[in-house]
Amino acid sequence: MAKRRITYYWGDRSLLIRLGNRTQPRIRALYLCEFLVTSGMATIFLLQCIPFRHSVVNWIASVGAAVLYMLSSYRFLARLFFSERILMDQHSLTLVKKTIFAQQVRRYDWRSIGMLHYEGKTPKTDHPLKGKSFDYFGFETQEHLIQSLHHDGNLYFDTVDGRVYFGAGVYSWDAEELVQMMKLYNGNTLQLGPEWKEMLQETQN
Repeated sequence: MAKRRITYYWGDRSLLIRLGNRTQPRIRALYLCEFLVTSGMATIFLLQCIPFRHSVVNWIASVGAAVLYMLSSYRFLARLFFSERILMDQHSLTLVKKTIFAQQVRRYDWRSIGMLHYEGKTPKTDHPLKGKSFDYFGFETQEHLIQSLHHDGNLYFDTVDGRVYFGAGVYSWDAEELVQMMKLYNGNTLQLGPEWKEMLQETQN
């Protein structure tokens, strides 16, 4: 299991920041539930093939069960072992997102990076039942969970190719330390959005 603590590795000409896997426990529980449900459906398809007969229906059910098993396992393991890294040097910032199956590496020249912003969780429309005593089904809580499931990151910067998000699960108390370390390494090369001024002042007070 990936660690949630952010770690910093200082090199002679670089700074490596390991964000780890910061998925909340309740989100991991949802991933597990999805895996169990999908695997259960695959098992039902497989049981329909017993005893196995050389028929089109049996072949389709067997293939369907195999596909569901593979998809559910892939999605569960990819999410469970997801991790992020940030590599900074004098010329560029590199974002690395990794699972046990694949690794995505994106490198950005400092000259092409706009201001770094902290977004936190995107504001959402309150559910009509928010705060009502008769919200027995927890619609408000479910909407927050769904938002977390589809959240790409709390930090972003703009490039000519669009907005780049990273730092999934990195909230304000860790983001402040992260930015201070990045500024300590790269000085004025890293430009910060206006929201950081207030956030960093609160930390220093």
